[in-house]
Amino acid sequence: MSTASTRALPECWGHRGASSRFPENTLASFEAAIRDGAEGIESDVHVSKDDVVIMFHDPVLERTTDSKGQIKERTWYGEDGMQHVRTVKEPKQSIPTFEETVALLMKPENLHAKFNVDVKVQNDPDRLFALMHKVIAAQPNWETTLAPRILLGLWHPRFIVYAKEPLVCKKVFWNDCHAFSMSFGSLTTMDGQRFRDECKVAGKNLMAVRWNVNAIITDFTKNLLMILSPFVADYEKIGSQYGRFFLWTTFKFYTPVMLAYSRLAQTYLESIAGPFDEPVAVSPTIKTEA
Repeated sequence: MSTASTRALPECWGHRGASSRFPENTLASFEAAIRDGAEGIESDVHVSKDDVVIMFHDPVLERTTDSKGQIKERTWYGEDGMQHVRTVKEPKQSIPTFEETVALLMKPENLHAKFNVDVKVQNDPDRLFALMHKVIAAQPNWETTLAPRILLGLWHPRFIVYAKEPLVCKKVFWNDCHAFSMSFGSLTTMDGQRFRDECKVAGKNLMAVRWNVNAIITDFTKNLLMILSPFVADYEKIGSQYGRFFLWTTFKFYTPVMLAYSRLAQTYLESIAGPFDEPVAVSPTIKTEA
């Protein structure tokens, strides 16, 4: 008698699309990940000087494009606008806007794909979420065909209040978040084990690499889907063969290193967006129906 696995395989999500093969955070990369069979894509948002939300990871253009400067100080439109910027990596691509990305996801063949929007802390949440809502609400039947597929990746607690109006972890995010995208290392500790168990009990989704996570975010969507294919028959049985020994083969998974990394990350985020426990005053102009 066949014994089916008691839990589903983790989903495959394209990290900045299929970014191992195409320029990251481009329409070509997003579409390639979906065509590979990925259940979702992950990307990042920043806002131009003239209020256009674009899909881009860094706050500056230098690393991946043929241009330079801070995104918040550059316009999208105009002779020197970012609409003319192209990627350095081949095949050269333009920077997609949030509107163009949403249009891609609204194509009939892509209505299954989810969208993890990584909200960078350099943004002003009031302004960003209002602009995003305007694009989302312009789509037909957006409340049923689009909104349920969008996940917000938030790095700082001050973004939560704003995100809830128009549309570390346990301490500031637990009550308001339904899914967590975690670094693999943070889940390897005893606290990480407890966090995974608590997510499972609370019905919260967990995105990382393995060990009861709901989704894996990767640059190599095609490779991951090939790796996962043998697990379809019995994920529980096959997955149980792999233990924790490999964690001791590299220093970055040692607890002191993980704690140091966590502290550095928090210090960096607070240097940009303020202390995690700082009160947030929400603008009364934000609408609540989004």
